[in-house]
Amino acid sequence: MHGTTGYDFMYVVNNLFVNQAAEAAFDALYSRFIAEPTDLASLSDASKKLVLTQSLTSELEARSAELARIVEQTRRYRGFTRNSLAFGLSEFVAALEIYRTYITGPGQVSDRDRAYVDAAIHEAQARNPLVPSGLFEFLRETLLMENFESFPGEQQAALRRFVMKFQQITGPVMAKSMEDTAFYIYNRLVSLNEVGGHLNRFGASVEEFHAHNTNLAYPHAMLSSSTHDTKRSEDVRARINALSELPEDWARMVERWAVINADAKTEVNGQLAPSRNDEYLIYQTLLGAYQPGMDEDAAFLERIITYMHKAINEAKRHSNWINPNAAYAQAVADFVTHIWGSLAFRETFDAFLGRVQFFGWMNALGQTLLKLTCPGVPDIYQGNELWNFSLVDPDNRRPVDFAQRHALLDDLHDREQADRAALLRDLLATPETGAIKLYLTARTLAFRRQHEALFSQGDYAPVAVEGPQAEHLCAFVRRHAEARLLVIVPRLTAILMQGEPAAALGEAWGDTRLLLPEGLAGQPLENVLTGERVVAGQHLPLAAALAIWPLAVF
Repeated sequence: MHGTTGYDFMYVVNNLFVNQAAEAAFDALYSRFIAEPTDLASLSDASKKLVLTQSLTSELEARSAELARIVEQTRRYRGFTRNSLAFGLSEFVAALEIYRTYITGPGQVSDRDRAYVDAAIHEAQARNPLVPSGLFEFLRETLLMENFESFPGEQQAALRRFVMKFQQITGPVMAKSMEDTAFYIYNRLVSLNEVGGHLNRFGASVEEFHAHNTNLAYPHAMLSSSTHDTKRSEDVRARINALSELPEDWARMVERWAVINADAKTEVNGQLAPSRNDEYLIYQTLLGAYQPGMDEDAAFLERIITYMHKAINEAKRHSNWINPNAAYAQAVADFVTHIWGSLAFRETFDAFLGRVQFFGWMNALGQTLLKLTCPGVPDIYQGNELWNFSLVDPDNRRPVDFAQRHALLDDLHDREQADRAALLRDLLATPETGAIKLYLTARTLAFRRQHEALFSQGDYAPVAVEGPQAEHLCAFVRRHAEARLLVIVPRLTAILMQGEPAAALGEAWGDTRLLLPEGLAGQPLENVLTGERVVAGQHLPLAAALAIWPLAVF
């Protein structure tokens, strides 16, 4: 085992392309559109308790009974009943902010686990001021095994087994309550509602991204961006992220669409369906998943209806899998069908999508290059070699056309050998084909193969950026022995380009420049992606580094 399966990286790299400055605007728009405030703490608590009472009741009862049998044998703790222990444990699980802890015995508790257990116990106490604090203090000491010696020797093995088995409950609770419930309820910016994510997170700074790769990354961990279990593919998230850079435009569009589509709703049990919250999700989903000129309308429509059927049942607000609400599901399907065939809606939708999709492509290329060059082992989920605008399963399990990819890869190789400059111009002029993503992936992976030690053993160092557009750039160096690799990835380019769908090249960067570290300053640099060669002194101007292509690997 070397680290994680990549969801931590996926979440921080996705957040890098979200405009943090727009959080207040999105909070206000979302609250105004759905016409109700959302308390995230209450949503999280309610979702966890719903799962505990409906899906994992037997697991919690078994662990509570197990602990009750142990305390019965110990005079000091005999006063805690099975019911009180079950209540305390459920409150602790609801308050725990992580998937699980990894405590294996007394004295074998990491600082990280201790901090999260302490925080959860404190929160559980605060939520239940009338419950004797001794119950929660006992649970804290037990889960951290601080009171291990207070139990008879013959009970200590049972106590250790209880703690280790109890820790296996919290992960499924978090997954079912957050990923499979709350993430379908809280739709502020749905590209953020992803495995391993947090509802209260809105974007990440370049400094936070560097801190992850410097302090938290394992050199041989997987780096994921799409998996079998993600709620949306990497390219869907990248496109929806672009909305955070266009908050005023997005607000105008979504409010205009609500007026245009008002007649498409159906009354179900005295309420118009879909709800405003589900309507808001539908607009983001359509915008994130549609490929103009490539998706056949009927097939795409069926995919969206299938997705929304799953979304409303996972949210458990108007329907669920156990007691499905057929009338509400039909109203949602009718709404989607009606608006997708509405000329008034499609005229405004298609025009807005034309802008958003370009910046989505730029975001997607940026996160792809970061995945291929940051510390770790890049994982490419099948089908994502080209643009892949799939949603949650079963949408992301559709057959992949590998023959198409093989043929396109061969063609790219031939054209690169013949005239790389012409190929690069054509790829940038026709990003909709996805060939630009395949070229970036293939070219970077080929370089990785040739310089294995640089990526498997090389360290990571942020590169300072100076100038007026510094916040729009993420740059770092990988170093091993005498080898140096400089990676340059733009971000938030919709803001940089003032909403005009064009690549951020040359003069767009003004006087922005990189402060080259020792080993790079004054050295000849070759761009792995384009073949360009530059020689820079202490500074490398971005206007030169990104003169003809929107990313660079020197």
